[in-house]
Amino acid sequence: MSPLDLQLINRKAKLIEDDLKLLAEDKPKSYSEYLKNIRVQLKVERLLERIIGRVIDINYHILSEEYQIVPSEYHESFILLGKKGVIPKKLSEKLAKSAGLRNILAHEYDEINPKQVYQSINITLTQVPEYLKAILDKL
Repeated sequence: MSPLDLQLINRKAKLIEDDLKLLAEDKPKSYSEYLKNIRVQLKVERLLERIIGRVIDINYHILSEEYQIVPSEYHESFILLGKKGVIPKKLSEKLAKSAGLRNILAHEYDEINPKQVYQSINITLTQVPEYLKAILDKL
């Protein structure tokens, strides 16, 4: 078993925290305000994609190095962290839903639903800090 790369995890966590601050600073006051400003929409979409992508990177690193598991999909990486007790199981189930949004934003598999993206702002601002705390507490 390879040791966890704590520098990698801490670096990714710091980048996530920086992006969470930006997301919080630019959070639109309402959905209608969000819809009116394409620049805000693009910034929010990119920040969400980066945050979720880095969280997934941490998931894969922990699972592969600590448990010799390589999940077949991003969604599964959250579920497995919950099953292994790395993060609370309920949180893992909530966060697993973000994998689909990340794929939509990164690959434009489907048309981007602005309502879904807008709703993801508050979810991300509450659940991702919980995730980071759980991960960093385990280290």
